[in-house]
Amino acid sequence: MNPEPVAGARPATPSPIELIRNGIFAENPVFKLALSLCPAVAVTTTVLNGLIMGVAVLAVQVLSSVTVAIAKDLIHPKVRIPVYTIIIAVWVSAIDMVMAAFAPALYAQVGLYIKLIVAFAIIISRLEVFASRHPVWPSFWDGFGMGLGFLLALLAIGVVRELLGAGSIAGVSIVPFKPLLFFALPAGGFFTIALLMALFNAIELRRSGGRMHSSMESGHGH
Repeated sequence: MNPEPVAGARPATPSPIELIRNGIFAENPVFKLALSLCPAVAVTTTVLNGLIMGVAVLAVQVLSSVTVAIAKDLIHPKVRIPVYTIIIAVWVSAIDMVMAAFAPALYAQVGLYIKLIVAFAIIISRLEVFASRHPVWPSFWDGFGMGLGFLLALLAIGVVRELLGAGSIAGVSIVPFKPLLFFALPAGGFFTIALLMALFNAIELRRSGGRMHSSMESGHGH
């Protein structure tokens, strides 16, 4: 006789690899969920700025997710959102001060946007959806996957915009002129995100269609 399922049992937790893939592909914050697009446009005029912002978001996401996973049983449900915001603000302030102290030149370019990480929808949404419902270790990997997905998206946008807008990559000149200055402007940033989002989703659709076709062929074979 099979034992009955325990009421209220938590669903099986995805593996670290699945959580990382989810953040990069299935729920990529920029290309799939379309979250935090304005700061993504603001900082990706160069690859280096996108890298710095992406690393900061990755650190805040991981640290906030781990903190909420540790303290979730102490947080009253009615005040959970303000508490999440305070937790995010603490880690943003810590990273902001570290950057100001150890990388003042880079901080001068992206410092304003680092402070705005407190309001990033992707961070607080992962605290609500995942970290508040899972143990520390899975929450770490979920935060890492989502942060890495955001970082890679910023790098991709930065490469396209800097190359087409300034003719360089990471400050290294590729062509001796500025091919399309439009891409260095905010409108060009949104246009770049739209193009990359369409490409990303087309690739994902092709991959999922291939998997579905293989599954159907496997089913017919039995």
